[in-house]
Amino acid sequence: MIALSLAEIAAVVGGQTHDIPDPAPQVTGPVVRDSREVEPGSLFVAFAGERVDGHDFARAVVDAGAAAVLASRPVGVPAIVVDDVQRALGALARHVVERLGVTLVALTGSAGKTSTKDLIAQVLRSKAPTVFTPGSLNNEIGLPLTALTATEETKYLVLEMGARGIGHIRYLTDLTPPKIGLVLNVGTAHIGEFGGREQIAQAKGELVESLPEDGTAVLNADDPLVRAMASRTKARVVLFGESGEADVRAENVRLTDLGQPAFRLHTPSGCGDVTMRLYGEHHVSNALAAAAVAHELGMSADEIARALSEAGSLSRWRMEVTERPDGVTVVNDAYNANPESMRAALRALVAMGRGRRTWAVLGQMAELGDEALAEHDAIGRLAVRLNVSKLVAVGGREASWLQLGAYNEGSWGEESVHVSDAQAAVDLLRSELRPGDVVLVKASRSVGLERVAQALLDGGAEGEVAAR
Repeated sequence: MIALSLAEIAAVVGGQTHDIPDPAPQVTGPVVRDSREVEPGSLFVAFAGERVDGHDFARAVVDAGAAAVLASRPVGVPAIVVDDVQRALGALARHVVERLGVTLVALTGSAGKTSTKDLIAQVLRSKAPTVFTPGSLNNEIGLPLTALTATEETKYLVLEMGARGIGHIRYLTDLTPPKIGLVLNVGTAHIGEFGGREQIAQAKGELVESLPEDGTAVLNADDPLVRAMASRTKARVVLFGESGEADVRAENVRLTDLGQPAFRLHTPSGCGDVTMRLYGEHHVSNALAAAAVAHELGMSADEIARALSEAGSLSRWRMEVTERPDGVTVVNDAYNANPESMRAALRALVAMGRGRRTWAVLGQMAELGDEALAEHDAIGRLAVRLNVSKLVAVGGREASWLQLGAYNEGSWGEESVHVSDAQAAVDLLRSELRPGDVVLVKASRSVGLERVAQALLDGGAEGEVAAR
């Protein structure tokens, strides 16, 4: 974080200093909520959780070099005490962002947020210093912590914004007001919490509503619910997609023999050829979104195309492709899953596995509410239609729906199987995989199927899945 005195921070967050004999010393290190991340000069933010209370670590973090603790009560060491730690953290983030004057890019969507955020960050940092959300820290705590890592050298701040209800994105945009707002898509992720796609669109559209008149709304021309958000913003609208009406679009989209997308990028100022290092055709839309943002910030088509072609995956367990010494390819996409991303991953698996046996090791897609049965059944059926060689459905009720959908679609019999847990999946795969096979592993994060991918890559005499 930029250097601020304890007195300045207290004034910004409306707090009272306790056990601070001299408020002039500065916070010069990072703002952290994990005591293990404390460095000399840090500000430690003490959250009281259900299982762990950060206030209990106050003495330890100060002994480790923290300048002070942001707390909701006095803790016997230098502290700034506030009524609401979360809101105080947000107020501090807004103060720092406004003081720095960085160009803030915010993005949201039902699927592809993290991959697109990583692409935007890699393209923009080829031009100027860029700070961006690590992983999926896109909520009311992760977002301000990310914003506070910006420094005087930072030119672009790229923030992913998640939502689990109406008003969530509005709250985040109040903390860190964006100049450019990007909406990727409106799908069925978290539909059980929202109640329907229209409600999801209402929540995601809060991003474009927050934009100033001199800002830019970057919208997906291929998604009707996103495109309709143009009426909800006073900012200039830029469309991306494969539609001929898109300002930034792709032509001649194809997949290489490795399943990596290639296309001709068209922007209002020129064209360029892109061959991506990522896997799956779904990354074309993500790349176009990133290209639209970069074009708005003054990059040429050639610069954008070159940066997109060089960009890789920055976040774990998202289409991580590893080839074992025996020629088996493991695709670890186990970070999360929803119907849209599951369909995209299956298509990528088939593209990668041309002429090879393909395995889809799939688990529950969480938070689908009343749509859960239909959506899991549909994914099982899609696996058959795409000619995936074998479906391994892992887990309980939802996994049985995946397997049943596959069976009913194609009377697969032995081509689809339902196993109880990750260990059973590993045992099956170890006994049946052969050189050249391609294995996709995907489910919602709560299922923990990354353990299957890791077990396949680690090997080991016992073949045991590591405990979570």
